[in-house]
Amino acid sequence: MGSTTVTAKTLKDHLNWRYATKKMEAGKSVPQSKVDAIIEAVRMAPTSSGTQPFELIVVTNPEIRAKIAEAASGQTPIIDGSHLLVFAAWDNYTEDRIDTVTQLNVEARGDLPLIHGYYGNLKANYLPRDAEVNYAHAARQAYIALGIALVAAAEQEVDSTPMEGFDPNAVDIILGLRERGLRSVVLMPLGYRKEAGDWLLPMPKVRKSRDAIVTEIT
Repeated sequence: MGSTTVTAKTLKDHLNWRYATKKMEAGKSVPQSKVDAIIEAVRMAPTSSGTQPFELIVVTNPEIRAKIAEAASGQTPIIDGSHLLVFAAWDNYTEDRIDTVTQLNVEARGDLPLIHGYYGNLKANYLPRDAEVNYAHAARQAYIALGIALVAAAEQEVDSTPMEGFDPNAVDIILGLRERGLRSVVLMPLGYRKEAGDWLLPMPKVRKSRDAIVTEIT
């Protein structure tokens, strides 16, 4: 009998497979091992100066997800998916938060003057800034992690969709984020597509051409 050759999927294959899933299969849960792989990808995402100025809230409680769905115009993937990732950015950079990052570097790399000097300069630049400026910077770092999470979910063949269409103030209240110095930035439900009920699934993926989006300067 002849052998069957299985070709490994490329990154492009995974990116073509994924789409912003509009309808998920209720009751079909993503295995914890796959969720853990996506979470680890978020943890490993690059951020400015390695500060990781956000936290990831993983919500599986159906009642809490239903409340969040109400604050998100009833978007059903929040309820029908098995997990909801909430990316919540720091509301500001503080001396304690930057000192914690400094200490992590010292523990991993040694008590080097370079480390203290680098993060000392960071405090000198960040701490005098307006809190809204710092929050906006932190939120951009959360979006870097979101991008990594979307790719990781595709690699795990888990459906997801990024969501900005929600009331952040309401979500912050539901999850008690403001008391923790956090503000919700973007949502990402995880689950499995419901092929019969998703209007977007059968449509071709639409992207600009390379020439339209890339400028090469040589």
